[in-house]
Amino acid sequence: MSEFRQPRTPPVTDAEVMRNGMHTDRERCVRAVQSKDARFDGWFFTAVLTTRIYCRPSCPAVPPKPENMTFHPSAASCQQAGFRACKRCRPDTSPGSPEWNQRADLVARAMRLIADGVVDREGVPGLAARLGYSTRQIERQVLAELGAGPLALARAQRAQTARLLIETTALPMADIAFAAGFSSIRTFNDTVREVFALSPSELRGRRPKNTVTVPGVLSLRLPFRAPLNPDNLFGHLAATAVPGVEEWRDGAYRRTLGLPYGHGIVALTPRPDHIACRLTLSDLRDLPVAISRCRRMLDLDADPVAIDDQLRTDPVLAPLVDKAPGRRVPRTVDEAEFALRAVLGQQVSTAAARTHAARLVTAHGEAVKDPEGGLTHLFPAPEALAALDPESLAMPRTRRTTFTTLVRQLADGTLHLGAESDWEDSRARLLALPGFGPWTVDVIAMRALGDPDAFLPTDLGIRRAARELGLPSTPAALTARAVAWRPWRAYAVQYLWATDSHPINFLPV
Repeated sequence: MSEFRQPRTPPVTDAEVMRNGMHTDRERCVRAVQSKDARFDGWFFTAVLTTRIYCRPSCPAVPPKPENMTFHPSAASCQQAGFRACKRCRPDTSPGSPEWNQRADLVARAMRLIADGVVDREGVPGLAARLGYSTRQIERQVLAELGAGPLALARAQRAQTARLLIETTALPMADIAFAAGFSSIRTFNDTVREVFALSPSELRGRRPKNTVTVPGVLSLRLPFRAPLNPDNLFGHLAATAVPGVEEWRDGAYRRTLGLPYGHGIVALTPRPDHIACRLTLSDLRDLPVAISRCRRMLDLDADPVAIDDQLRTDPVLAPLVDKAPGRRVPRTVDEAEFALRAVLGQQVSTAAARTHAARLVTAHGEAVKDPEGGLTHLFPAPEALAALDPESLAMPRTRRTTFTTLVRQLADGTLHLGAESDWEDSRARLLALPGFGPWTVDVIAMRALGDPDAFLPTDLGIRRAARELGLPSTPAALTARAVAWRPWRAYAVQYLWATDSHPINFLPV
């Protein structure tokens, strides 16, 4: 199998310190900066008191003296303290912190919603309402952990979006300002100058002379922490692709996106040091949301070194990890869509599940135009399926009931699956639905909700792999053995699945 990785650095000896606020461990942060350790990009940011700039740990510049370093948990925190982004290491393009995709507490859920653009669309009151807390509680907890409140975090995201549009399009600055979410040209100009110490026109002037911009198409680089093994990640997405919604073409996974302001089409291509991303959007205001959802789908903010080091402690898993390290969990751009597809895939083959989904798409999905051809529809939203005639579903009656019950609860808001979902509460609500057993619930938790510890001990592929490797094959015994893999059991599932010759485990050719 192919493997995208960089030379390995020594493992972190105390991962818990990182997860509990690495920016507070001054000694470790100084060591990471002095060694230019890219593993810590996104975990914390270095603010330099003498130059008033902030950098990622791997900045190629000569490291400052330790007494001139201060450390912050977010770019927004640095900006609030009066530091500007380094022009060499571009800290605004660091991978996101792994924290927000491996936790389900209030701050983690708030950060996922902020990345999804909720503050820009609904304000902090809307963020608080989605989470079921008061605005004051949200602001206090986010500020305490991130060093900046929700508004400052959203502002930092707007600045990053503006820079992307400035550097990758030929759009007029006024269009960029409003697409990035700024309320006025003046605010846009002031923010860009403050964050990057350059005016918008100066930023555009710094891009390479040979930069080619295609009208309507945004070409971006999505960074990740190495190593990244693309085989199971893109293999799974391509093998389960729903015709009309997804496809593998010319070395890229392509799919349609339903977004808050319109729709989009994305093409994602694995490269040795990044994921090449081509986006076509009907409304540019959806750019940060589209990027956030693609990053989550590809699990690009994971910390593969910490995950693999934990799994290597099991002598059975160690050879699998060493053979192809850096496996990610293939996730989704739409939690409700994946839940519906999980039900369609109950007790049938991958091919049959794709057929069921394709029929729904053709009958109920919104049509879109793909300039490159191949993609024809958005996957139908639950609201579009609410009036579905159960008799039109070519599946057993009990599964029809399961599917229509899920559709109804998603459509009327009784059940909500999204970036803000509490994993345990969502599990309980799903288990209460007819036809939902542990496998369906945990595959949704793993691939839709993003729980890194979701486990599938009843899955046939997992049980077959367990038998071949000499692991316990009964669900109870395998679950007991898997305690040592926590909190990364969803990644152990990927390594166990990879022992099979199923197409989901291979990068398409």
